[in-house]
Amino acid sequence: MVYKKVTGARAPIRMWADPGEVEPQAMQQLRNVANLPWTHGVAVMPDVHYGMGATVGSVIAMRDAVSPAAVGVDIGCGMSAVRTSLTVHDLPDNLPYLRSRLEQAIPVGFHAHKRPVNPAALHGFPTGDWAGFWKGFDELAPAVRGRRDRAEVQMGTLGGGNHFLEVCADDEGTVWVVLHSGSRNIGKELAEHHIEQARKLPHNQDLPDRDLAVFVGGTVKMDAYRRDLFWAQDYARRNRAIMMALVCGVLRKHFAGISFDRPISCHHNYVAEETYDGVDLLVTRKGAIRAGEGDLGIIPGSMATGTYIVRGLGNAQAFNSASHGAGRRMSRAKAKKTFTLGDLQAQTGGVECRKDAGVLDEIPGAYKDIESVMAAQSDLVEVVAHLRQIICVKG
Repeated sequence: MVYKKVTGARAPIRMWADPGEVEPQAMQQLRNVANLPWTHGVAVMPDVHYGMGATVGSVIAMRDAVSPAAVGVDIGCGMSAVRTSLTVHDLPDNLPYLRSRLEQAIPVGFHAHKRPVNPAALHGFPTGDWAGFWKGFDELAPAVRGRRDRAEVQMGTLGGGNHFLEVCADDEGTVWVVLHSGSRNIGKELAEHHIEQARKLPHNQDLPDRDLAVFVGGTVKMDAYRRDLFWAQDYARRNRAIMMALVCGVLRKHFAGISFDRPISCHHNYVAEETYDGVDLLVTRKGAIRAGEGDLGIIPGSMATGTYIVRGLGNAQAFNSASHGAGRRMSRAKAKKTFTLGDLQAQTGGVECRKDAGVLDEIPGAYKDIESVMAAQSDLVEVVAHLRQIICVKG
């Protein structure tokens, strides 16, 4: 798809979506952020829709500034996937039993582990510098200092909402594990703290939207946010790695001789330091993945519409980015009013998953068509594998 340019903003807005099909509120959000004096440019992905803080499916490149509300409250939210040596013929007929074993291993919703997971006890898990990581907790904002115990037992947990754990199969019948989660409650608390701090700053008082409040470089507030932001992004990455190791442990118990490829992992709510047009920028991907040349990424659809493993093509006009998923086409509240449990059962037919009122707002019909989203970004990524869900675990 050839991107479309949006007029009426100070910085360029390039869209891999039809502006006429995007909510007016989302279009106004895009123009508002593009009019900030620090904004170098905005790239809009095909899964774009209105969001709190900033438009979901947007990439915001700023010069020495960052908006904490644009990053969002689930700092570092993202995806992990691993290909196994299993084929669909190896899976048991009793899929509900396997799903229950996965749910026992990975706490979902507001639940946590009874005690912190010990990375050193996980089979083949690269321990990394966990001591140094947790030491960094003591340097976080004082507002969260008393939350370490909770952060430790939530490490390796899924959460709720659109977070999920899936067993999938690609078009050749090879089994994959895919999961979606972020920085859990500690990321949320850090984000909320810094969003409030940014809103109080003098240079943010006349903004058209208080969620556009930014920290600027060379200030104590910016330094504090960057420290906490990058720590939370690391927490999210480690959280997904722990979960993947726990899931692989469950599969090892049930499938003798199983092996796993190297996991693929990508954030899609985060900030990175990157250079474009010879300018050093802080790039916020709000519901977008990095898709630099050769970068592997994961783009899910919904509970029953499949997931794509992709390789980035390195399109600098999009700030080397691609969509993070299909994107919602209606709010959770509207989905609950629009669809019935019968609709949910029909749309998730053939997938072993919850089919109750607690996940009705995650029904596939509440999301955009993933095939159309993929077609709109053929100049951003190439498809490596297409996966279909067999088991889906949600909080």
